[in-house]
Amino acid sequence: MAPSETPSDRTTALLAFATLGTLTTTQALAGQALAAMQDAAPDPEQVAEETLTLVATATARAVEVGLRETPARAAAVVPALLDLPLTYREYLVGGAMLAQQDATLFDQNQAVFQRLQRQRSFYTVHLPPGQFPGERALGDKLPLWMGRISPPGLPETPTDRLGRLGLLPVLLTHLRLVLGYCKQA
Repeated sequence: MAPSETPSDRTTALLAFATLGTLTTTQALAGQALAAMQDAAPDPEQVAEETLTLVATATARAVEVGLRETPARAAAVVPALLDLPLTYREYLVGGAMLAQQDATLFDQNQAVFQRLQRQRSFYTVHLPPGQFPGERALGDKLPLWMGRISPPGLPETPTDRLGRLGLLPVLLTHLRLVLGYCKQA
């Protein structure tokens, strides 16, 4: 920590770093998955939501491990990362409300928030607290994600599609970057 830098500054920087990485990784994974399934007409909103929830949860787990020695900092960052899909949805709804000048859009969106909360529950069970989601864990869990975002009737299994697309290294690189940043902090 630089002499003029406070623990609060470092926590803010860590949250910004993890959030930027989460959004960038989500775009990369979702984009590749959508492109690979475009002939089957996947639901882009479902792919985006599931992917952001997966990546945000995995990122939160990496932060927990990286900040084991500073639990107060972890307590400030982890909930924000777990809530990132909900926060992002609020941002999108807010933009739509401004564009359409329709304040009722937020009320109409409650079903989406409930769906996001169910997705978060799913991924937090499969990526347990305090454990870094390494290559083996992600290799076991990414097929679940791919299965959840895949339209029925695709000719290959979610595991085969993941292997062909090479998405595991993309997510693992992000998580290692976040872990390293936390340990540096």
